Amino acid sequence: MSFKNKIKNYFTMDDEYEYEYIEEDNLPDKVTPKQKSQNVVNLQSVQQPAQRVVLCEPRSYNEAQEIADNIVNKRSVVINLQRVENHQAKRIVDFLSGTVYALNGDIQKLGAETFLCTPESVDVTGSISESYLYEDEL
Repeated sequence: MSFKNKIKNYFTMDDEYEYEYIEEDNLPDKVTPKQKSQNVVNLQSVQQPAQRVVLCEPRSYNEAQEIADNIVNKRSVVINLQRVENHQAKRIVDFLSGTVYALNGDIQKLGAETFLCTPESVDVTGSISESYLYEDEL
């Protein structure tokens, strides 16, 4: 092999390499706008609806089921029992305690005749000391 051929082969390496041609049909398709939009999240769909708090002032035991329906529908309920006779107020609290227990919720006494019933999805933090509850009665 002559010196010329060596230089020619050095600069023109076409003979030594084989090229593989891939047809365009085998390549993955271009990304469509639909595929791009899968990474976009609508913030309104992520946000949970605002929790509702229902205030109730029952006048008889017959209204206890309506209050329980609110708890079943995942709404917190504040109940003021000042307008109900004492024995009916106890029955209402017993009925709502059973409802809250069945739903893994919580019931808390807020005042002398005021209760808070919450479903399982609502966390209540803090506590109200009972010492002030009896100050009004003294």
